[in-house]
Amino acid sequence: QVQLIESGGGLVQAGGSLRLSCAASGRTFSNYAMGWFRQAPGKEREFVAAINWDAETTYYTDAVKGRFTISRDNAKNTMYLHMNSLKPEDTAVYYCSQYSGSHYRPRSRIDYWGQGTQVTVSS
Repeated sequence: QVQLIESGGGLVQAGGSLRLSCAASGRTFSNYAMGWFRQAPGKEREFVAAINWDAETTYYTDAVKGRFTISRDNAKNTMYLHMNSLKPEDTAVYYCSQYSGSHYRPRSRIDYWGQGTQVTVSS
């Protein structure tokens, strides 16, 4: 009974920035860890970043460390992914997700997924 809606994707030149948003409705947003995944054409979906229920701990895949920042505003039931210094390799559909528990762990169960938003980085 959770809906996750991503927005903010688009076309950007290499070196540019985008901010993705994930608006959540349904079960209490603040109780659950949230995450971002991405999937490029012909490739498997991969983990990008995650954030615990209280936003005090964040996690990133090595490919985006230092360039992407995950955050959340529990009062607004919204999670964000700030993407800087974008590279063509970042081109993918980005998916918002909500975990089954309050703390992220690798391969933890995900209860809900958003529909995805396309990010295309040119050059």
